[in-house]
Amino acid sequence: MRDHGRMDARFLGIAELVETPSVAVVVDVMRAFTVAAWAFGQGAEKIVLAESLQDALALKAGRPDWVTLKDGPPAPGFDAVNSPGLLRSLDLGGRTVVQKTTAGTVGALAVKEASLVLCASFVVAEATARLLRTRGGDGVTFVVTGEDGQADEDLACAQYIARRAMAAETDAAGFLRRAAESRAAAELATGVRQGVHPDDVELCLELDRFPFAMVATLESSLMVLRPAR
Repeated sequence: MRDHGRMDARFLGIAELVETPSVAVVVDVMRAFTVAAWAFGQGAEKIVLAESLQDALALKAGRPDWVTLKDGPPAPGFDAVNSPGLLRSLDLGGRTVVQKTTAGTVGALAVKEASLVLCASFVVAEATARLLRTRGGDGVTFVVTGEDGQADEDLACAQYIARRAMAAETDAAGFLRRAAESRAAAELATGVRQGVHPDDVELCLELDRFPFAMVATLESSLMVLRPAR
């Protein structure tokens, strides 16, 4: 059995990805990959990560039963916004969700050629770490998607998952505190960002709310996210 204490973890912003990593964990805590986990929790079958708003609308045009989701305020052609608080009231049983966000989906598409791509946030942290312990190999690149790689909520989550993947007993409290004190949390709490529910920050900090990791794979040129238990 491999010594988990030796996993080589790198933490990079999207712009710092100069080569395709073999294993990538794309982290977006506030809010893309918290929302994605909630979508699966609400019964979604899969999530298509769209390159652009136009692509999202084009995908929906031929498939009216698909559910489109974007950052910011509601917009024509989009069924929902990128908010876990607002999404949790939707029944997504068996549906396909098309998601386009400013950071999370961009980060996942940037590493789409990697052999294993996981999308992560605190709500799926332990399941993600567990999957890395079995499939992570010796090197894992964590993509810190927010604020050009400087978002402390994403870095804190990435560092926590990396420690858990090395099977280290790790107290989550300090990592969650950093996320709670991040600029993104402040912007959500004060209404700087649009399309926000008052519970969003709290929901983004709910450690291990869901029992699955989220694996993104290329399926006939689309980047598709599915839950993996």
